[in-house]
Amino acid sequence: MVTSNHKCPKDTLKLKVCANLLNDLVHVVIGSPLLSSKSSCCSLIENLADVDAAVCLCTAIKANVLGAHLNAALSLSLLLNNCGKTAPKGFKCA
Repeated sequence: MVTSNHKCPKDTLKLKVCANLLNDLVHVVIGSPLLSSKSSCCSLIENLADVDAAVCLCTAIKANVLGAHLNAALSLSLLLNNCGKTAPKGFKCA
């Protein structure tokens, strides 16, 4: 398991825009565009290293900023993958 002393370099409350993307991903219909939600969320983490993006999104998920009551690991994976990021091997959002 990867443990990290990293802190999110973004204001966690700004990541609330990722709730829309997460909601879209959970209720996705094949062929549905995710452009507006994706661009709003992904632009916040696009300049972050994968580990920092994972820490930020995990922090938002654990603080329930995203308002989703899903499995944290699943939520993190969905958001990271759709923003072109990957969690570091062994990273746990717990």
